[in-house]
Amino acid sequence: MMRKLISLLLPLVLAACTTPFNGFNIAPGTSRDAVIARMGQPTRIVALPNGQRLQYSLQPMGQYAWMVDVDASGKVIQARQVLDETDFNRIQPGWTRADVEREFGPPALIDGVSSWPGPIMTYRWKDMVGTDMFYYVYLDQQGIVRRAHPGMEFHNDPDRGN
Repeated sequence: MMRKLISLLLPLVLAACTTPFNGFNIAPGTSRDAVIARMGQPTRIVALPNGQRLQYSLQPMGQYAWMVDVDASGKVIQARQVLDETDFNRIQPGWTRADVEREFGPPALIDGVSSWPGPIMTYRWKDMVGTDMFYYVYLDQQGIVRRAHPGMEFHNDPDRGN
């Protein structure tokens, strides 16, 4: 039985290891079509003033999101993984929900707490040492960012002692 289960799961595991979400190797000047051929259809396409952004997000369970910016002629300007401390620190009070989603893609979840009157967008990510983290973006009732901060993602895993 175990051998059969392994034979069924092994292709899935190998497919996960060869995921096309390796946007960090996309060179400027690459064609939009070549990006899509390599990485598949984006999670979302967002209009930019001089082109568009192809978003490849592994949210809600993954901890990475690649933004591939393409100019009006269909050539890559830049490709980068944005779920990191440096990029999160760009979020400022006054940004809108649309601004946050343009820069980071869709969040892992949108939730609320009784002590905050608006929605809270939560992104999963890993810090510089590989710690599982959340990044919380607090919106007011009009969808404007009022504050944002990181927090650790704790796991209830008896085998890990936490």
